[in-house]
Amino acid sequence: MTSPLISAAELRHQRSGATILDVRYRMGGPAGLEEFESGHVPGAAYVDLDHDLAAPPGEGGRHPLPDPQTFVEAMRRCGVSNDRPVVVYDDWLGHAAARCWWLLRHYGHQDVRVLDGAWAAWQAEGGEIETGAGPIEPGDFDGEPGGMPVVEASGVPEVPVLIDARAPERYRGEVEPVDPVAGHIPGAVNVPTSANVDDTGHFRSGHELAQTYAGVGAVPDTEVAVYCGSGVTAAHDVLALELVGVSAALYPGSWSDWITDPDRPVE
Repeated sequence: MTSPLISAAELRHQRSGATILDVRYRMGGPAGLEEFESGHVPGAAYVDLDHDLAAPPGEGGRHPLPDPQTFVEAMRRCGVSNDRPVVVYDDWLGHAAARCWWLLRHYGHQDVRVLDGAWAAWQAEGGEIETGAGPIEPGDFDGEPGGMPVVEASGVPEVPVLIDARAPERYRGEVEPVDPVAGHIPGAVNVPTSANVDDTGHFRSGHELAQTYAGVGAVPDTEVAVYCGSGVTAAHDVLALELVGVSAALYPGSWSDWITDPDRPVE
């Protein structure tokens, strides 16, 4: 298995041999197609998180996992093939890219990497920039979900180490800008995604990440699960944990699903 990260310098040398996916996205904001068309890594295909990487809001939360056929067809349309490396990036410190990385891995793709430092790193590296939206040769990607561990609401209380990836103030229930109920799942510990990256937007070293996660009990050979608000940014923690040898499950519905049942406890 390759590293889940790739540097901008590596991508400059390997770009021609990879399928590149641009997942520009901001939670609660407009889709990133306009930003993509104004400048992107040459040859990249645009992926719409809300339509390609999630089902419509409803049962299962605000960003349920996508219908398998919808996801596979979207990846084929974007040029993804099973035997060709994939590099994913965004302009959101890797949060949206991590969702795409997780899904492709969940569907069995074995060589998917996230651009460390995101779009800003590509620009800082002096990488070429392409505008507009050129034609993309379709890929032959095929796969089935099941390649990454998942936990649903019924199993969440049994997880030994449950990590909440949201900002500390949301975890504590002091503010809740999105969901109708504030707080967190009882027993969860907080490792916000901001702890995964440094001031330049690059992932912290393996040593630093290992210390951070060991501090909440997330170490190799321990059952760990991660949730966030709607299952998107939690993938960022899952990726960081993979960097330190911890295979963490994702709770796809996350907080937005948990609170749909009034009988589930809130802390």
